[in-house]
Amino acid sequence: MAASDQTEHFVQQLAENQNRIYGYVYSLLADHSRAADVVQETNLVLWRKIDEFKPGKPFLPWAFAIARFQVLANIRDKKRDRVLLDSELADKVAEEVSQQAGQFDELRIALRSCLQSLTPANRDLVHRRYMQAMSIADVSTAVDRTAGSIKVALLRVRRQLAECVERRLAEPTS
Repeated sequence: MAASDQTEHFVQQLAENQNRIYGYVYSLLADHSRAADVVQETNLVLWRKIDEFKPGKPFLPWAFAIARFQVLANIRDKKRDRVLLDSELADKVAEEVSQQAGQFDELRIALRSCLQSLTPANRDLVHRRYMQAMSIADVSTAVDRTAGSIKVALLRVRRQLAECVERRLAEPTS
């Protein structure tokens, strides 16, 4: 992969995962201001380590590992301040959040695949309602159906997606 492609992929991953990185850091510090500062530091470190980024490898665990070190450095540097977490507890929380992030990625991949298995009409309903955040009334007007039929259709699609995701997550990985 060309360096410019790698940089573009890195920036895309960093942008897509900013909220997750912030949530991870906040879960360790429980302070919005400190979390925002640590996320900024994490972004700088991630940028400095761009050469270590391997496209195709999971971005989030790598970013979380760097964020964890930044949290620990922040805790160390703020020892004179009242700290909510000591570094041992921060490590335990970090491990749990990292595991949950991996599960979230598996869920996201399964859902993306299941969305592709929907009929085009059902995929369009999901897109309008959840991606474009259209109201039920607006969706029903756009597709020339009653609001009640849209509600029923979306209920069925959500059930279908839930069952599909459960099946995919239950499949053994190779």
